[in-house]
Amino acid sequence: MVIRFAFLFKLLGVMAVCGAVSACGGGKKEKFAYVERPVEQLYANAKRQLEKRRYDTAIAFFEEVERQHPYSSWARRSMLMKAFAYYQGNDYEEAITALDQFISLHPGNKDAAYAYYLKAMCFYERIRDVGRDQEFTNNAVASLTDVIRRYPASEYARDARLKLDLTYDHLAGKEMYVGRFYLRQNKHIAAINRFKTVIEKYQTTNHAAEALHRLVEAYLELGIIDEARSAAAVLGYNYPGSRWYEDTYKLFAKRDILIADVRKDRRVAEVEAEAEEDPNKVLQERERDRETADGVDLVTARDLDELAPPSDNLGGDVGPPVFEPGNL
Repeated sequence: MVIRFAFLFKLLGVMAVCGAVSACGGGKKEKFAYVERPVEQLYANAKRQLEKRRYDTAIAFFEEVERQHPYSSWARRSMLMKAFAYYQGNDYEEAITALDQFISLHPGNKDAAYAYYLKAMCFYERIRDVGRDQEFTNNAVASLTDVIRRYPASEYARDARLKLDLTYDHLAGKEMYVGRFYLRQNKHIAAINRFKTVIEKYQTTNHAAEALHRLVEAYLELGIIDEARSAAAVLGYNYPGSRWYEDTYKLFAKRDILIADVRKDRRVAEVEAEAEEDPNKVLQERERDRETADGVDLVTARDLDELAPPSDNLGGDVGPPVFEPGNL
């Protein structure tokens, strides 16, 4: 009797262990059991789920196409569509992984340009405002540049150029944001370095005029008048009608510095450019200048400020526009 009960206990223990093992195995069920189906049917199911915005299900069907028909053209197409489904579902890192796989396996495919472009968009759509880290912006610049370099005549390159200009503008806005902060903290050297970065690397952006004005402001605070005049001359030559040029006039007027010197710097640059084209014309103008009074050089900034056109809301610190990728 004792032997019979011992055997029964052993049997129950074995059954319990088997049940536990089967339960653990059941937790790892695959989404689809392997049932071989025509590739057209699998791909059509994936597209249907994608159109219904059921991205996880669509991805599973695209992966099934790759698994059951790995060497077909449908598999290549499914690989790219899977990346697009990840992108649509805002799973950008998985999308980039899938796109890198497609590019490495099929670099010469006709859809490779789209793969590069979609990868760039995965970075572009995660660009943050200028107050935060700009890693995604830098990655977007690198990827968009890659599209333009590899496929300059494609439709993707045209859109990439537009978006590249916007990313440069955003990076310039970041430099201006930090530079203004340093300027408010009276850390003028650090501010000057930021504003110079805008002038040297992002001179075609909307922030260039303000960067020149802020350079004038920082140099005047440090008492470096010659550098301030040079920056003001560049500002006046390139943006003569801008509000930042008017603000620069006010800075010089506040310190009673001869603003005619700033204008003379601009005129010197114009004369040098004209001299290259027509030297005789420049000599004739100099003869006429000798015959006329040159009292303009004696006019102070205060005098010229009365003749300057009125401007609205001058002198305020204008922040860079907040970048909104969804609206671009």
